[in-house]
Amino acid sequence: MTLRDLLRVGEKELAAADIPEAELNAWYLFAYCFAMDRSRYFLQCDSEAGEEKTLVYRQLLECRKTRMPLEYITHETEFMGLPFYVDEHVLIPRQDTECLVEDLLPVTEGRDILDLCCGSGCIGISLAVLGGCRTVTLSDISEEALQVAAKNADQNGVRVNVVCSDLFDRIEGRFDIIVSNPPYIPTEQIGTLMPEVREYEPHLALDGADDGLMFYRNIVSGSRYYLRDQGILAFETGCDQGEDVLAMMEGAGFCQLEIKKDLAGLDRIARGVWRRRKENV
Repeated sequence: MTLRDLLRVGEKELAAADIPEAELNAWYLFAYCFAMDRSRYFLQCDSEAGEEKTLVYRQLLECRKTRMPLEYITHETEFMGLPFYVDEHVLIPRQDTECLVEDLLPVTEGRDILDLCCGSGCIGISLAVLGGCRTVTLSDISEEALQVAAKNADQNGVRVNVVCSDLFDRIEGRFDIIVSNPPYIPTEQIGTLMPEVREYEPHLALDGADDGLMFYRNIVSGSRYYLRDQGILAFETGCDQGEDVLAMMEGAGFCQLEIKKDLAGLDRIARGVWRRRKENV
């Protein structure tokens, strides 16, 4: 079987299994299996695939046919143009989250950053690489997630502090910016998510309790004790949660409150500034 024939087999099998974007998925698995880009493929597509590589490719196809996310199969994804390792212990970084990083980049130079519920570390590490931060602390309740985050920091050549903590329980010091993409899916909605998310991504990183807002409440309340004067608190939110999160922040004494939209025009970022006053902490 030639490389061309094998790729066509992959496309047909994934399409028959109703995998979204079957042709593209077949190609990504093929490129991963053969360590081959498009240019090299077109030069070699009539070459024999070889039994060993054919078997590996078919195994990758079988994994994808179960709706295992492509990124968990290849352990590769890209975020802010940077390479990240991912596995079943962390959420796969989404393009929507890049809006949060892009929003903060103009104000991160020389700042101390805390990334709460960091997962793969994509937010904090991207800010460390691109934003000229003084320090970046990555924190998550999951030790397995923090191992992934540390791996990604090494892969991207940045030094970060890693703290295993249930939100602020083990956090020390104060920060100029606290950023978080916390779990925000209401518990009852998790069963309605697409199979790739529902069956494979960690529910610990998805489940925001009954109304999806539990983590926002706890972070808004606790962040006042860990932000410096004029410190920024910034969240990614669900598309219908921005106003609720902003109301929490206003009630806690934050000012300069903003909601910003993602590329689809949906509310995605909630952000505010903490001013330290005598009546505050």
